[in-house]
Amino acid sequence: MMRKTRLDGLTTWKSPALSSDAISAPRRFARSLMLLSALAMGLNGCQSLIEQSYQPSVSPSSNPQIVDEVQKNDPRAAMGAREHPRIVASYGGEYKDAKTERLVARIAGALTAVSENPSQSYRITILNSPAINAFALPGGYLYVTRGLLALANDASEVAAVLSHEMGHVTANHGIERQKREEAEVIASRVVAEVLSSDIAGKQALARGKLRLAAFSRQQELQADVIGVRMLGEAGYDPYSAARFLDSMAAYSRFMSVDPEADQSLDFLSSHPNSAQRIELARTHARAFGQEGSVGDKGRDYYLDGIDGLLYGDSPEEGYVRGQTFLHGGLGIRFDVPPDFKIDNKVEAVMATGPNDIAVRFDGVADNQNQSLTNYISSGWVTGLDPSTIQPITINGMEAATARASADRWDFDVTVIRNNSQIFRFLTAVPKGSDALEPTANVLRTSFRRMTPAEAASLKPLRIRVVTVRPGENISTLAARMMGTDRKLDLFKLINALPMGAAVSPGDRVKIIAE
Repeated sequence: MMRKTRLDGLTTWKSPALSSDAISAPRRFARSLMLLSALAMGLNGCQSLIEQSYQPSVSPSSNPQIVDEVQKNDPRAAMGAREHPRIVASYGGEYKDAKTERLVARIAGALTAVSENPSQSYRITILNSPAINAFALPGGYLYVTRGLLALANDASEVAAVLSHEMGHVTANHGIERQKREEAEVIASRVVAEVLSSDIAGKQALARGKLRLAAFSRQQELQADVIGVRMLGEAGYDPYSAARFLDSMAAYSRFMSVDPEADQSLDFLSSHPNSAQRIELARTHARAFGQEGSVGDKGRDYYLDGIDGLLYGDSPEEGYVRGQTFLHGGLGIRFDVPPDFKIDNKVEAVMATGPNDIAVRFDGVADNQNQSLTNYISSGWVTGLDPSTIQPITINGMEAATARASADRWDFDVTVIRNNSQIFRFLTAVPKGSDALEPTANVLRTSFRRMTPAEAASLKPLRIRVVTVRPGENISTLAARMMGTDRKLDLFKLINALPMGAAVSPGDRVKIIAE
């Protein structure tokens, strides 16, 4: 069992009633640990969102990239419009960059001209998420994440993804899926009513939604056929579909090295990526000619369009730098022990270490200004030992700690007040482990306010396109990568360089830097 699964199963925190102005905008709302498994399954590629939590302040873009207005009289467009704000909120908002938007519009425009339904208008949104994903909603709503754009190496690869999603739209797969969803409404209500207070019920609902969300294998293969045909007829390299499927599979393998990596929001989680499917894509492409002799890849103008693209965490979510989490907007930072991995998730910052040690960090608005000892004992911690509650001071800030136990776990709970916010650490270790206090102590003692200079110096990571100079090689270029301790592997991955590949002076490659 992976550590992430163990952490997701913890039941120490009850789900607190959070203020609408909980810290870090809509993406840092605290959730109960026992709901993480269900939430992790909430959204996958090629799916509709059902009952996702979102902020009503998030609304459809007033400036769609492809059309000024989606077809008003099309009931399918109304379905897409209803779900659009939920999609945007769940993926951290829209990514606004004129150069990148023009690039995606150029690619989509070429595909629209050869679509099976040329009268279908498309509204394409770039989502501000590092996840690698793309999906469609009925009525021509298409979505692609900036994470996917960062992984792609030419325009034809993005065209392959978009044409596949357009295939779902033109084949009305979303309407067919909607009918399947409606058929299970009664069953879902029964589960919700009978098991509403039981985590098993919530997980059952989440699994059901995930099952309904994914398109069927036949629909995926049908979209593949449509997509490859559109690629070839639009003048793009028709083999890019198989090529980018390979790249996404390599990315999935890269991420799976870290057992805590959450790939639930990624393309391959709902798009089967079998070797047979890749070969079928190549077979369809052969109708246009031999590989390497047909179609435009659009590499140069694509690299121009993504140079400077935001990579990884956005400033609104804070940054992970090695063993440190920093958030300039909130003005706070803390460290985790040397062997820990930090995962800046949507609902909280998670960290996992050896021997099944897990940490969760989040925050809530401090509206009542009650004492922190009273706050800890106010009912949101299950298994709390009241005799262990004690007030402390952490780097000049009011704080409190306590211990709790549940099932096979021991917990340290630490809360810290900073201005109008309460930050919360939950450290979990297997029952009886002597690692609880040392781990919690690292978190507590390292938590501090950032200086204005520190906050100002924080810069996001971006895709930088560089030209290989004489004397440079893969190793020297990879050494310039930032934000990862696996520089060479990630450099090869984002540039789709196979084992044994080399670069030559004049080549253009991507690196990750500030």
